[in-house]
Amino acid sequence: METLTLVLLLAIAVLISAVIDQIVPRVSLPLIQVAMGIVIALFSRGSIVIELEPDLFLVLFIAPLLYIEAKNADKAILWRNRGPILSLAVGLVVVTMLIIGFVLNAVLPTISLAAAFALGAALGPTDAVAVSSLSKQVNIPERQWGVLKGELLLNDASGIVCFQFAIAAAATGAFSLLEAGESFIVEFIGGLLFGLAIGYLANWVLRRIRSIGIESTTFHVLFEICIPFIVYLAAQAIHVSGIIAVVVAGLVNVIAPRTVSPSVSHMNIVSSNVWEVIAFTLNGIVFLLLGTQIPTAMLYSWGDASISNLTLIALVALVTFLLMGTRFIWCTIMELSHTKHDKGRFTKRNLRNALIVTLCGAKGTITLSILFTIPIFLASGVRFPERHLIIFIGCGVILCTLLLATFVVPLVAPKRERKKSEIQERQNYFECLADILRNVIEEITALQTRENLTATRRVIQIYQDRLQETKNMTGADTSQDVELRCDALEWEQERTLALIEEGVVSHDIGYEYIGRLEKMERFARHREKNLSVRHLAIAVRMLILRTRQKLAKVVPNPMQHDDMEEMRALQMETHSYVVDILHKMIQEDDVRTEDVSRLLVEYETTLAQLRRRAPSVTTTFKIVDQTDDLRRLAYQIELEQIQKMYERNRIDRQAAKNMRDNVHLMQMDLDDRI
Repeated sequence: METLTLVLLLAIAVLISAVIDQIVPRVSLPLIQVAMGIVIALFSRGSIVIELEPDLFLVLFIAPLLYIEAKNADKAILWRNRGPILSLAVGLVVVTMLIIGFVLNAVLPTISLAAAFALGAALGPTDAVAVSSLSKQVNIPERQWGVLKGELLLNDASGIVCFQFAIAAAATGAFSLLEAGESFIVEFIGGLLFGLAIGYLANWVLRRIRSIGIESTTFHVLFEICIPFIVYLAAQAIHVSGIIAVVVAGLVNVIAPRTVSPSVSHMNIVSSNVWEVIAFTLNGIVFLLLGTQIPTAMLYSWGDASISNLTLIALVALVTFLLMGTRFIWCTIMELSHTKHDKGRFTKRNLRNALIVTLCGAKGTITLSILFTIPIFLASGVRFPERHLIIFIGCGVILCTLLLATFVVPLVAPKRERKKSEIQERQNYFECLADILRNVIEEITALQTRENLTATRRVIQIYQDRLQETKNMTGADTSQDVELRCDALEWEQERTLALIEEGVVSHDIGYEYIGRLEKMERFARHREKNLSVRHLAIAVRMLILRTRQKLAKVVPNPMQHDDMEEMRALQMETHSYVVDILHKMIQEDDVRTEDVSRLLVEYETTLAQLRRRAPSVTTTFKIVDQTDDLRRLAYQIELEQIQKMYERNRIDRQAAKNMRDNVHLMQMDLDDRI
């Protein structure tokens, strides 16, 4: 009954903390939940005993939370920042462990060197929830945010492995650097390979199950929920890093290609909603549990007469200074390296970016759960020296780093505009919505195949119409669209000239088509014809062609049908050429996706009409089904993009809610219509 009461109490506390977070936005949600956990522990003392088993905590909370983070991670950003991420996740953890270990042992010799190393290793991991839940006022630069998100996925494993080696040395009195290094490599690389294998195996199993007709959404979502627990426990059983394995399995889930079917679309929607609830609940409970453990962990040392409270505070301040100082120097060197690579100059802005990454490295539940695994007795049967003091220092540092991330980072990071006029808010809303629709168009375009070509075009056209309406609301400039269309016409002319030179197309047909393209270009640009040598030669050819066409009206031409077929083949070839160029352009970052995709659909539609035969009734129904499936998937992608916009603080909670409500209405309309 006590366990049930505790679960209900924690659930209610999570809900209350979410309300408080809206009322007091300047205080981060994790700090609110830690404070509430402390209150619960103090008021429930004697009536409810809260015990945290570290191994169970890692598998029950940390594994699924890291899986969710990895699943939602942007793999392109991770790969782009792979150097700084690995530097922070592995190199900084080891350096921090060594510096804290040597300094703490020198200041307080009663803490053995190995035990001091253990504390330094435990303080290595950055808390994922703390980083993701920073104050809404913080505007972290995109590159620094990507580095932080990547670091927190990997440094848990390096911190845990280093901690285990240090504790083994402290408990047994024996330590081999060579064996420790070998074990670290085995656990790290082994966890990576194992997570990769299990991730792809899980995707293969799901495809096989779907292929035999099992399309139960409940089954597939439950299967995915079980993945992080299975991966972690299996990895630990074969003595490789369970944390790394879980993270890699989550990334594989992101990398795995999407398939389009009614069941998959519905499953994606349900899965996203279920994981959102799980993440919100687990994140809240994790920090509440952290708060419940702090009083127990700290009161013993606080009441110990053998060491003064002032000394305890000084030790916490010293370790926090060493931790943040080392991190700041490391991040500054990273910024120097980045500016040198880009051949730029190191400025105050780079220094500020280094300070932001430093202060955002808050510690949390993983650090505390690691510290609780410190054994009570050594191998000789003697009590582990200063165990309670080490845990006290760790808890103090956790609180200090959370306070720094909550209250100091907003002072350092670029300020967000707190007050916006209604016009500015409206402008920002539609600009963000336009970016979301562009991202959906890009992802749907990437899914286009020969089989779903027509359905894809229809869905893209729907989103292009919505995007055009959104652009009209923002007063966006359309001059780039005109330039792109003129570029496409010039590409057609270039391809036609190349075909004429190669002898694939006759001069008459080729120059006639170039003349049409030039008229279309002049109409689009609203200008007169250019008087270049190339255009003059084309004009002469066109004059000859018009003369021959007038004569053809008098003298019947038996080859007229062949000319029409040659013109049709030329149009197909030039349109295919432009389509290939546009497909390459849409993958680039410096183009407006909506303009390229709109023109791409127009060219592909014309190309399909040139090739098309009358579709059968069966084909028509198949296209309709594919279109509905793609629309479901597009709505799911749109919901994911809205969540990303909210997490990056580009839109507030109310704007995100309004956008989600619109998508849900469109989903309901689609389902009702079907």
